[in-house]
Parts: sequence; C-alpha cells; structure tokens
Amino acid sequence: MLCVYHLRKWNTQKEPRSTTADAVAWAARQAPVLDSYRFSLIQLSPLLRLEVTYGLQRRDELGSPLDPRTVRQIGPVLARHNTSLAMRDDQLAGHFERQLNPHCVFRQVAWSVRRGYVEFSGTDPWGEDRLDLRAAGLKSTSRTGRRRTAGVADLSVLPQPWLRDLLRRRTEAERPNSDQFGRWLRAATLAGKGMNRLPGGGRELSSLGFAHMQAAFEEIASDRRRDGKLCGSKFRSDLLGVFFQLLDFGRFAGLLDEAPGSFARHPSHSIPKEDTNEEEIGKAIPEPVIAQMDAALDSIAAGITYGDLSDAEIREMFQTLYVVLRDCGRRPLEVVSLPRNCLEHDGDDVELIWDNHKGRRLRRRLPLSRETVERIKRWQQIRDEIPAPRHSDAYLFPAISDYSGVAHMNSVSLSAAVRNWVDTLPELLSDVVGPDGQLVPFDRSLIFPYAFRHSFAQRFADADTPLDVLQSLMDHDDPKTTMGYYRVTLERKRKAVKKLSLMVTDRHGAAKPCSPQAYEHRSVAVPFGGCTEPSNVKAGGQACPLRFQCAGCGFYRPDPSYLPAIEDQINSLRSDRETAQAMDAADFVIGNLTAQIAAYQQVAATMRDGLTALPDEERAEIEEAASILRQVRSGSARPLLPLSVVREAAP
Repeated sequence: MLCVYHLRKWNTQKEPRSTTADAVAWAARQAPVLDSYRFSLIQLSPLLRLEVTYGLQRRDELGSPLDPRTVRQIGPVLARHNTSLAMRDDQLAGHFERQLNPHCVFRQVAWSVRRGYVEFSGTDPWGEDRLDLRAAGLKSTSRTGRRRTAGVADLSVLPQPWLRDLLRRRTEAERPNSDQFGRWLRAATLAGKGMNRLPGGGRELSSLGFAHMQAAFEEIASDRRRDGKLCGSKFRSDLLGVFFQLLDFGRFAGLLDEAPGSFARHPSHSIPKEDTNEEEIGKAIPEPVIAQMDAALDSIAAGITYGDLSDAEIREMFQTLYVVLRDCGRRPLEVVSLPRNCLEHDGDDVELIWDNHKGRRLRRRLPLSRETVERIKRWQQIRDEIPAPRHSDAYLFPAISDYSGVAHMNSVSLSAAVRNWVDTLPELLSDVVGPDGQLVPFDRSLIFPYAFRHSFAQRFADADTPLDVLQSLMDHDDPKTTMGYYRVTLERKRKAVKKLSLMVTDRHGAAKPCSPQAYEHRSVAVPFGGCTEPSNVKAGGQACPLRFQCAGCGFYRPDPSYLPAIEDQINSLRSDRETAQAMDAADFVIGNLTAQIAAYQQVAATMRDGLTALPDEERAEIEEAASILRQVRSGSARPLLPLSVVREAAP
C-alpha cells in the first residue's frame, strides 16, 4: 500500500497498464516524506550513495555548513548517472546556472571522493609535482577562512628536485595559510631560477656552492612586478628571508646534509631599505573632500550584505567605522579589532582603548571628541542586540560568520565597503581649480582606509600642534616618522616660495622682492624673517652680529609668513619690558626693549597694510602660501634658533 503522498505522486507519473509489481519497484526508489531538515539518498545507486555520504562527512569535518535543501537539489540530478563521482569532473553543468550553492557543494563532495580514492590507494600526495592545497590542509586567507577552491600549486616550476622536496616537506610540517605558502613558492621559484642559470643548474645538493647562493640572492633582489617595475625593498627582503628560513628548515630536518658548507648566507646578502620619497608622504585626503563624504554618509554600505545583519544594522556599523577612521586616525586593523568596551571614562573626558598591532603595544589610549563618543556608544547599543558569531563576542565589529579566519571584521571587508561607497558617489570634487575656474574631480583611487590616518595627522600638523603631542597621538616610536606629516610636497612648497618671494620687505617696509632661489637660501637664517648678512648666512644663522635684534638690522628681510612669529616676539618683548620695569632696570635696557617693540610693530603693520591692499583672490593665495611655508618650517628637522632676547651687560 502507498501512502497518500506517494500514491498521488504515482498517479501523476505511472505509465498505462502499470502493474502492482511496477509500483512496488517504483516505491523502492522513492524518498520518504521528509521534513525541511532532512534529505534522502535512496534514489542513488549503492556506489553513489556511499560516495556522497563520504563526501558530506568530509565536508562536515572541514567546517563547511550543510544545507539539506541543497542536497535534495543535487540528488535527482545524480540519480540519472550510475558512474562514480571519482570518474567525472562536473555532472551538474547547466542544471543550476543561477544557483551557486549546489555547484559548490557538489564540487567539494566530488573532490573529497577523488582525494579519498587517492589516499586509500596508497599514493603519496606529497610526492606529486602538483600540490593540492586543500588536501594539504592549507587554510585560505579569505574573510571566511575557508578554502573555496582546490587551489593546486604547480611545483614543476622548481628545476631542482631537492628544492621541490624541501618546499613540500616544510608545507606538510607547518601547514601555512595560502598567502604564506604563496610567498614560500615565489621565493623558492626565484631562487631556483637563479641557480638554474649556472652549470648543472644546482640540481645536485653536493654540487652547490657560494655561487649558487649568490645567484639565488641576485634573482630575488631583482624581483619585479608585472608592470616591469622593481618590487619594494621590504617585499624583496621578506622573500629573501623566506628563502633563508626554508634552508634553515632543511638543515634542521636533515634534508640538506649533503649540501657543502659554502652554500650559506653571506653578510652581503641583504637588501637595503629604500628612502621614503618626500613626494609620497602627503597621502592625506583633503578636508573639503572629507566634508563631501560626510554629507553622503547615509549612502555608505548600500547593497552590502554582512552575515545575518539587516540593512539598517550594516549601515550603522559602517558609518561608525568611517567616523572612527576619520576622527581617530588609527590603522584599519586597529579599527576593526577594537574591543567592545573600547571607551574609558575619566571624569568628563573619554578615551579610546585600542591595540597597536604594528608596534606590539596593547591597550593604548586616545582622547575622543563628544561626537565620536556618541557614535561609538550608539553602535555599542546595537552591537549588544545583533546576531553575531560566538567567537566575536569580545570585539566591537564582529566577523561575518562563524567560519571567518579572524574573530573580528576583516580589514579587507572594510576596504571593500569604502571602495564601493566612494565609487558610487555621484560627485566628488577636489580643492584644485581647473583652467575653466571650476573645481576638478578628485581622484577616488586616493581614498582608502589608511589614507584617513594621514588626514588625521595632517589635520593636527596644519593646526601647529607641537611635535611631541602629535607623536603621542600617532603612537610613533621615532619622531622622524611624525615629522613627515609636517612636510608638504615639493611642488606646493615651490609655488608658495614663488609667491612670497615677491612679498619680501626690509625693516622699514620697503619692497625687496627676490628670486625663489635667494629666498630659499636665506629663509632659514633667522626666526622672524630672512637675513642677507653674509657672515650670518654662511654660518646658518648662528653668527648674528646684533644678537637677533632683527627689527633694527638693515639686512632683515621679513615676509607675511613670519607674521605670527613677529607677533609672538612683540608679546614676548612686552613681557620682558614689564619685568625689567619691575626690577628697576636701567633706562637703556627698557629703552632697547621699547625700540624693538616699536620696530617689530612697524614691520607687522606694514605687511598687514600691504595684504589689505591686495585683491581678495590674490590675498587668499598669499595667505595660503604663508601657511604652507609655516608648515614646512615647523616640520623641519633643523634646530630652531633661540627666541629669547640677549641683553647687554650693564657698564
């Protein structure tokens, strides 16, 4: 007897004059009535049934989710074939063109079956020239942490058999992730290519010598990118270190016992670090561009899916990420790995608790503004209510799933979200005026999460924040690193010098324009302006005959960029005069201070009158150029000249 479900199905599928025996045979091949969380393999041949069961067990061991609905979709297609899964590549082609999940499950099940046949046949998977990374247990560095494709590495590119065996054995012993293995393979490939140029190709361990090591070093040191440009020194140094680590493993494991002692690293085998190009320091996103991004913040994360979060929750999360990037200046990894309790209150002040992964300094503190604190608190409330992976409980920004390689959000996900958002903005203008008088579009490729760190630092440098304060905010070990943010590009500096060289005056306010070259030569001489006195210029500003009483010197050449310094000097002289009067100092001392104050006031007033007389557009350009040169001087590594007044001894 058939149940109601199967009887109805039999009546819709039976052929004319079907017998009871036909119905019994048909029923034996039909799956029972299943709940949503069940599936049946009864419709498959006995061999396929065992193979699919084995493949699903392997899938479960690898930590991949198992969806019964997907297996029910695959079953009817497999039932049309009686051949082994190990003998076919893909029998589902064309059946699920728009359904990727059945394809992925089938490929993994078929791969597991094929690997099972290899393992049980006694074949050594490590003895092949083609290394299956999934069979080797290498994890992917994708945001899920799982390897979605087999990822076969071709080891036949290594001409030396001992080098192939060495790479296989280290991979088997240490199980690196795919990125690490990629560096191992690239370093070994370059080294093998270099040694292969020598007679014998370095194929025999006993024939190796210093020449082979030198050839391997030269090949790695000259590694180039696809566009033909030389790879960065840090990248090439890392590859060289990977190759030497590979050799060290071989010696410890006894795989290089036959290699002569001359096949060893020499102190000359090192790649020098490259000097930082000053033109590449200024990667800050201009403030006008950031203001436009702030205005379009509601559109961030549009169309992005992230785990089980709703669209509103995803938008709130990425808005918080953006605000933290913009206002805190932390590196992307430091932002995505923030702890859930990242705010620490000290009275009315709130500090951000974060970890400096690069410097290996944990629980660092950064003062926060009220707006930033409110944004983080708002997300913290949402974070407590959203569904998130268990291993993400300690982090403010959770991982995308339980199978993620890291417990917090991957920085790659943050970069992708920022890139997608920026690319969809209808308009993004720079602060540069084109030939037609309109603002030119901003290069959107310059906007990425790390660039906000440069913007944060440049924001404080432009505000004349002291070097030690900015160094602390950036958590830099070396102040030279912080100094780079005070510098501007050489092109902007040259333009500023060209403008201000025409605004130079003498101490009486008479115009004394000069060439940009002459301006550069003497602009570092004194703290309150330029100096053309030959002996003082030659001594770098350390041999002033008048002891830096610049306003009374005929060689004094100020310009508008020194106005703030001149005003500070006037205030300092006034304070000194008050002190001198309180001490009942001699009249000539007080008179000297009064004369200097009057002279500096005249210089400042003359320059202000000159700026006021300029058209608005030209005055704005001069003020911008003056601001740029002040940034240059504040970021200079040279020691500043003394700013205190040196008084003559009383007779």
